[in-house]
Amino acid sequence: MARAEIARGRAEAANGTTLVVGVGLSIAFLLFIAFLNVVKNGNLASEANLLYAALVFYAGAGALYLGFGVTGTESYIKFASLSTWAGLIANTGAVAHRWYEAGHPPFASLYEMLLSFVWTLAALTLIAEKRYGVKVIGTVTMPVAIVGVVLMQLLRSDVRPLVPALQSTWLHVHVTLAMLAYAACALSFALAMMFLIQDKMKTETFLAATSIFTVGVYAAILTRFERWGGLNVVAWDADNKQEVFLSRGVRLFVTIPDLGWLMVLVLAAVAAPLALYIFALAKKNDGLIATANRAVFISILLQSLALVFFVLRARDGRYPSLDADGLFATSLAASPFILSALVGGIFANLLYLLLLWRRQDLERLLPGSDDLDRITYKTICIAFPLLTLMIAAGAYWANRAWGSYWNWDPKETWAAITWLVYAAYLHMRITRGMRGRVAAYFAVGGFAVVMFTFFGVTYLLPGLHAYA
Repeated sequence: MARAEIARGRAEAANGTTLVVGVGLSIAFLLFIAFLNVVKNGNLASEANLLYAALVFYAGAGALYLGFGVTGTESYIKFASLSTWAGLIANTGAVAHRWYEAGHPPFASLYEMLLSFVWTLAALTLIAEKRYGVKVIGTVTMPVAIVGVVLMQLLRSDVRPLVPALQSTWLHVHVTLAMLAYAACALSFALAMMFLIQDKMKTETFLAATSIFTVGVYAAILTRFERWGGLNVVAWDADNKQEVFLSRGVRLFVTIPDLGWLMVLVLAAVAAPLALYIFALAKKNDGLIATANRAVFISILLQSLALVFFVLRARDGRYPSLDADGLFATSLAASPFILSALVGGIFANLLYLLLLWRRQDLERLLPGSDDLDRITYKTICIAFPLLTLMIAAGAYWANRAWGSYWNWDPKETWAAITWLVYAAYLHMRITRGMRGRVAAYFAVGGFAVVMFTFFGVTYLLPGLHAYA
């Protein structure tokens, strides 16, 4: 028995070394490629290079965090933390570079706010890991950081003069509070998800939730479906590096042929696990859950195919439009949220497979459910005052800029909804002693509202905050 345990330990150590070396070599190779490009262009400390380095290190950290979650090899955490630290340093350099070039903190556009958000999220990940011992928190937060940096690569990043409404010190106060609050909300989401794991929520319930999320992703993408099977995307002006507009606030859409049908096929694939789950509950047939799990794996393959085809077709092409004559160029930069949604859907399903295959290991590595519930509460206790101060600072700033404290702008309305969700959490927790799963559901739902406030409102509900 002792020899078997020693042999198992040596095998795990060997596998652990293999992954660390593999990730290290991958990081070194990607940085070497970047270095060759720097030598060619002669600009080492550019913002783009720093963000590329941050993306490489965050991706390496994500791989190591996932490796730790799968194998439980302790050494992964050390190297994942080091990789996160390296990414944070590169991210800090990008923030400093943008601050220096713009002459103001990086808060004036969606690109700049994402830059600050990802930095804060990485910093809080390291704090949660060190202070509270939540060793696998990076399995959730690092994919969010990776998607954020990928999205930054696509958004317009040139330094532009501040619009008159943003030429105020209150910009720094308001957006600093917002980014700190949103990052704390993201951390509370990750902690709440881990609480649900420790609280013995059924794995098939996570299956249903993952499928619902992914169905929502593809249903949103298919709002751009054209009846003859194409997918509408925004036209792109490569010379001016901006979207093409028919008129003020009205974007010009072009149609990529047949891509809509592929998205419909993938929508059916990601809905299949949910349908099988519902059918299994109705028929009380647990065997269908195993079929649903296999369907998740198939859906990941199809989602990856959809991602590849979208990148190939939308990256650099010219397509017709129903609203204007001729062919118009498109670019991934014109559809950043579609690309991010596709990547996010794949990440969500991969995290579910991690839970499916290694749930016992994850439960062993995580703090107890009571500790996670308490840490989630503490995190929201940090986020809520920041949200409150953010709204108060924004109202004061709005009165100075627009002559009114509140204009019922979509961004203001959804910020208020976000505040109400977390206020309800704290009210129920303090006055009614709300604990456990209901509290975790509030944390998860609150973060969903935060993400819609941050991203969805910006592109779907234009208003006074259209520049943000």
